[in-house]
Amino acid sequence: MNETQDLVQQFTEKTMAEAIFKLRDITWLKAQGHDRLRQQFTHTHILLVITGGRGRLRLENEEYQLRQDAIYVCPPMLTFGIVPDSADHLEMYMLRFDVFMETRDRHRRFQALREKDLFPFRGEISVQSAGQLPVYCDLIQNLWKQETALERFRGQHTFQELWYHIVKHAHFSTTDSGMALERARAHMEEHYSENVTIEQLARIAEVSPKYFVDLFKKTYGISAMDYLAELRISRAKQMMVQSHAKLRDIAHQVGYNDEFYFSRKFKKAVGVSPTLYMKSRQRKIAAYGSTVIGHLLALKMIPYAAPLHPKWTAYYHHTYRNDIPVHLSAFRINQNWKANIEMLRDAKPDVIIGLDETSLQEQKHLDEIAPTLYVPFEEQGWKEQLQLMADFLGESVEAHHWLCEYEKKVKRARAKLQHALGDETVLIVRILKNQLYVHCNRSMNEVFYQDLQVKSAFVSEQNEYDQLVTVQELTALAPDRLLLLVCQEAETLACFQALKASGPWQEIEAVRNNRAHVIMSDPWREYSATAHERIVEESVRLFSGDRPC
Repeated sequence: MNETQDLVQQFTEKTMAEAIFKLRDITWLKAQGHDRLRQQFTHTHILLVITGGRGRLRLENEEYQLRQDAIYVCPPMLTFGIVPDSADHLEMYMLRFDVFMETRDRHRRFQALREKDLFPFRGEISVQSAGQLPVYCDLIQNLWKQETALERFRGQHTFQELWYHIVKHAHFSTTDSGMALERARAHMEEHYSENVTIEQLARIAEVSPKYFVDLFKKTYGISAMDYLAELRISRAKQMMVQSHAKLRDIAHQVGYNDEFYFSRKFKKAVGVSPTLYMKSRQRKIAAYGSTVIGHLLALKMIPYAAPLHPKWTAYYHHTYRNDIPVHLSAFRINQNWKANIEMLRDAKPDVIIGLDETSLQEQKHLDEIAPTLYVPFEEQGWKEQLQLMADFLGESVEAHHWLCEYEKKVKRARAKLQHALGDETVLIVRILKNQLYVHCNRSMNEVFYQDLQVKSAFVSEQNEYDQLVTVQELTALAPDRLLLLVCQEAETLACFQALKASGPWQEIEAVRNNRAHVIMSDPWREYSATAHERIVEESVRLFSGDRPC
C-alpha cells in the first residue's frame, strides 16, 4: 500500500463521516490545442472530471496526462494549468470546492481540510466505474443553474454523492496502464546511464514492445527513446556546472560511450557545443529576482540559482528549469526569502545579483554569502541596468551586441505594426475581480508605446498609470484594439466570463470587431531585456498575423 492509498484509507475510515464538502462552482469546459488554460492560482480545491479528448495538467511542478478513467484534484494555494492536445477537443467539468470538519475543542469551529494528511486527494486518482462521474456532474450542473435555493441545495447533496462514488471506487492497482507507464518512465529516470531498450521498458510496463512504443508516444507526446535522450542531455547539463567536469566523463556518466557522438547529440538538442556550454556555466551566478534572470539571458548567461515557478515565472520555468540547478522560491514576490537564503548558503554561488529594492535584512544575509550587486531598479532604465550588470560580470561587449540587435528587431517590428495598424489606437485594460483599469506599466510605456510607437487610445500626463474605468467609459474612448490583462484567479476569471456576455461590453467597438486580445502578465509585467524582446515578438504576433521578427 503506497502513501496516498494509506492516507485515503485513513480518511475514509476516520474522517469521511464528519467531513463537509462545500461546492463553490461548477463549469463545463471545451478547448482545443490553442485554448490552453493558463497556469492560475486557486484558493479552493479543484476537481477535474474529463469527459472527452486528451490533454495535460500541470500541478505546480508535477504533470499528468489527462484520462477519462481518473479524477484530478488540485489543492488550494497552489497553481494549475491545462494544455489540450492539438489534435483533439478536451472536454471536462471543473468543480471548485472546500472541505470542512468540525473541531473537537470547546469552541466547536469548522476547520478547512487543506493539508495532505487531512484531505489526501491530490493529483491523479484512478476511479473504477468512472463512467458514472459525468452523469453526476451533468446533474450537479443542471441543479446549480436553478433559481430556487432548494434545487441548488439538492445540487450540494448530489456533490456529496459524487464524492462518495469517488472515494468508494478509488483505484490504486499497480496493473493500471497509466501506473505501468509511470513505472517504465521512472526506470528510465533512474537508469538513464545504462543501455535501456524498448524491450526492457515493455517488460516493466507488462505490454508488448510495439504496444509500448505507441502507448508511450500517445500518452507523453514524445517517443520513449527521445525522452531518454532528453533525460541524458538534461543530466549532462547539470554535471557541466561543476568546475572540474570533463566532457568524456560526462558523456560516459549519462550513457554515451562515444564522446563525439554525445557532442553531436548535445549540439543538435541545445544549439551550442558542450564545450561552449560548459564555458558559459563555469561561473555560478545567482539571480535574486526574475528581472535579473531576464537580463542575464540577454548576456547569454544562464544563472546557477534563480526563482522558478510554473505560474509566477512561467517562461523561465518552462524553458530553463532543467538548465538551472538551484530553484529558489518565486512564490508571491519572494515571500519565502528565508528559505531562499539558506538554499544560497548551501549552493555557494560565486556572485549574487539582485535589485536595490531587496530589503536591508535580506541584503545583510546575501552579502555574507558572496559578492553581490544590487541593480538600481527605479533610478535606471532597463538598458542601463543591463549595461551595469554586464560591466560587473565582464560582459560589456555582449551587452552592446545584444542592444544593437534589439534595435534592429524593434525597427523591423515597428514597420510591420505600422503596416498592420495604420492609425488604429490600442488600449490596455487590466481586469481584477469585477474592476477594470486603464493600465500602462513601465515596460508597456517604454517598449509598446515608445519603441514600437503604438498609438494609445488613452491620453495621460503620466507615463505609467492604473486608472479605474467603467465599461461605458471604455466605449467612449473607442479604442480600435483592446489588450486585456486578466488576473488568473478564480473570482476574476468568473467575472470576466460574465463581463464578456454582457450587453454593454459587446457595444465596445473593438469587441464588436473581434479585436480584443487577452495578454498574460508574462512578459508584459516584467522589466528586463529578455521580457522586452518577447513583448516585441508578441506584439507582432498579435497584430500583424505574421511571424515574430
